Amino acid sequence: MKTKFILIAFTLIVQSLFSQDISGSWYGNLEAQGQKILLVFNIEKVENNYKSNFDSPMQGAKGIPIEKTTFENNELTFDASKLGITYKGKLTTDKIEGNFSQNGMNLPLILTRNNETEELKRPQTPKPPFSYNANNVSFKNDLQGNLLAGTIAEPKNFNKSKPILVMITGSGAQNRDEELFGHKPFLVIADDLAKKGIATLRLDDRGIGGSEKGKEGATSADFATDINSAVNYLTKNGYKNIGLIGHSEGGMIAPMVANMNKNVKFLVLIAGPGIPITDLITKQNYDIGKISGADENALKTNEEINKKLYLFVNNYKGNNLKSDAKTTILNDLKKLPESQIPKDKIEETAENQAKQISSPWFQYFIKYNPDINLSKIKIPVLAIDGSLDLQVSAKENLAGIKSSLTKAGNKHFETIEFDGLNHLMQTAKTGNPSEYAQIEETISPKVLDKISSWVLSLK
Repeated sequence: MKTKFILIAFTLIVQSLFSQDISGSWYGNLEAQGQKILLVFNIEKVENNYKSNFDSPMQGAKGIPIEKTTFENNELTFDASKLGITYKGKLTTDKIEGNFSQNGMNLPLILTRNNETEELKRPQTPKPPFSYNANNVSFKNDLQGNLLAGTIAEPKNFNKSKPILVMITGSGAQNRDEELFGHKPFLVIADDLAKKGIATLRLDDRGIGGSEKGKEGATSADFATDINSAVNYLTKNGYKNIGLIGHSEGGMIAPMVANMNKNVKFLVLIAGPGIPITDLITKQNYDIGKISGADENALKTNEEINKKLYLFVNNYKGNNLKSDAKTTILNDLKKLPESQIPKDKIEETAENQAKQISSPWFQYFIKYNPDINLSKIKIPVLAIDGSLDLQVSAKENLAGIKSSLTKAGNKHFETIEFDGLNHLMQTAKTGNPSEYAQIEETISPKVLDKISSWVLSLK
């Protein structure tokens, strides 16, 4: 489950003062948890006002609309209260100096006209011309009708009885390359497999790239129908040896689809969950907090609050989860010392947390136990993870996967913990998500070699 790394949406209301025009692009580096996240705000003048959008290049996000913007008395205000975000900055001669706030976290953010950031080095990202065929395709979800767009990468003169894998991204809407922090892991994997004789189909998630958004409130179960439709599409087009490769939440969706569709012949699970999600994210929160320097007492307190909240969501029988959850959250936050959360941020934090946990996706996710589907899987499975994965802990989740597959009577599976790799399968120092953007390696060659050799070994 990829951490929701300050995926920032802003509202910029801009009005001119003393005929000064602030339209154009403004650049700023947001520093959080030891990493710098470049934000680019694009402001366009419309009559006497402005409209804006913003980019987060490291996360592959471009043109995200900004709801509202004000610029008065040389003060620029971004108001994105629905996302828990505010920003206020003063314009001087050549820069805007201000503070960025999100869910109780306050960070300085200076915007300038100059983009002084260095281009991210991603040496593994493939560049054309390619030695294989890469064809864009589109088809509709068989059940829900939303259009899905993707790319089939396959060796030239490909025999359709050879393996082809449908690729399934992790949490959050991502493009077909699973782009994050300038890394394109699915493109790197697809390129490597194609060069070794294995085809892939990678897809844009709903509402991203060429894929339609589809229904409101989609859950992992809905995403599974997208992947099931992809399998059906490949089957109709003559592919006979179809597998699934899922990363993080994609590793949760893959077994769901395998139990839906007999045309799925094998699975590759990368950092996929193997224990109940409540246990997984409880450990995730603790491990990331600890590596980030949080106090042990604060970690334990946070763990107790989260467990209580997850239990509340799982057992809720009322009619307004968001409202009732907010009341519960408020009561717990008010008990925390000022050092953990400022009193003036309690209301805002409770509102945003209640909104998140009451979403259909989260409600489905938090109640999910991977054993439900893994314990029925009898086709070949390769499950891998990294020893420094702080989001889906390798030891516990690989053990859970092994236990479930053993329960299923599966005779052909392998679980591997790669030493020194993080959640993205990068060679890392600590596993802290703050390292993801700093590491030039997109995915360890050891992982690429294992996936390809295992798939090619299947009979």
